[in-house]
Amino acid sequence: MMVDAGRGLRAICSGTLISPKIFLTASHCIEAAESRGITQAFVSFDSDLTEGATRFPGKMHINPGYNKSQSDTGDIGVIELDQPVTGITPAQLPTAGFFDQEAAKNGLKDKKFTAVGYGSLERQVGGGQPSFGGSNLRMVSTSSFSAINPTVLRMSQNPATGDGGACFGDSGGPNFLGATNVVAAITVSGDSVCRATNVTYRLDTESARNFLKNYVTLP
Repeated sequence: MMVDAGRGLRAICSGTLISPKIFLTASHCIEAAESRGITQAFVSFDSDLTEGATRFPGKMHINPGYNKSQSDTGDIGVIELDQPVTGITPAQLPTAGFFDQEAAKNGLKDKKFTAVGYGSLERQVGGGQPSFGGSNLRMVSTSSFSAINPTVLRMSQNPATGDGGACFGDSGGPNFLGATNVVAAITVSGDSVCRATNVTYRLDTESARNFLKNYVTLP
């Protein structure tokens, strides 16, 4: 997700194509753009977001239920593209209540998730104050299931256990169920050093589906 705040286009968040004209991201990304008076966003599916990247303009739609509450943040939004995207297969959404059903039979215990995004690289230490290197590159990592609550899936991104994860700029990006094309949840938060937990907003819940049904046909 790219916006122009007066200094040229720059990537601020990540996301996923879930239909030819609908790009899924996080509401807090849209809120940040709208707070600066920005009304149009651009998305790209190139692996490198340099000047030559192909960009698709679209209109941002924040979730009316976005409220930042602990029980259900509603942190899901979409960008409705001006023209349909061709040549890219949209990601699939999970069926209603899928992860509750899996949890009920202890089916999440060994699940892996694939996080994708254009966010920061891991924290760099040495030669000054610790910092996060920026990235205009699409990165992929694998995380292990950690915990579930009514609207959130938490994934381990502890490198000591072999897990990767998400960081700043990966918000809105997909967390696929294993190696499938099913987006289980989108990245919405995490820990300050990007080495413990990736907090993701579930897409199989009633509240998420109530928003998404306005833009796509649900499974």
